[in-house]
Amino acid sequence: MNEHLIFHIDSSESLRVSVRKIIEQAEKRQSVNDGTAIIETVLHHLVGAKLALRLGSAGPLHGASVADGVSDRAGDFEVGDVVIHVSSAPGEALMRKCAKNLEDGKRPLIITTHKRVVTAETLAEDAGLEERVELFDVEQFIAGNIYELGRFEGAGR
Repeated sequence: MNEHLIFHIDSSESLRVSVRKIIEQAEKRQSVNDGTAIIETVLHHLVGAKLALRLGSAGPLHGASVADGVSDRAGDFEVGDVVIHVSSAPGEALMRKCAKNLEDGKRPLIITTHKRVVTAETLAEDAGLEERVELFDVEQFIAGNIYELGRFEGAGR
């Protein structure tokens, strides 16, 4: 069965919670569909949509199911001198990509789930990159954009 994920903004909840709920739907769907990259795909679509709204174009988007360690691409999105890595499961291969980005004069930015922020921070520290890599929680990344685009007004959200 191919059901849609539902994004619902409840004015009594924070926007972060609304974003978290769509990610939780993806996690639930993925738990019953082993071998699929539903969470990763949802994260890529959320980040791509945010970039498209803010910049008019999301830039080059690569498949969410392609592991960073396997491909030779710089990251998931490239905007200016920033390489954006979107990952629901950051690992050592991602840190190697970030180190390569830095060697190439780029600024790596990792966007991950709320649950994986500490993991990514620890991996960056272990790789000696903790002061050179940006790290964002996808919930805040998306919620912040909704507030900005809505000019911090209820009707705009």
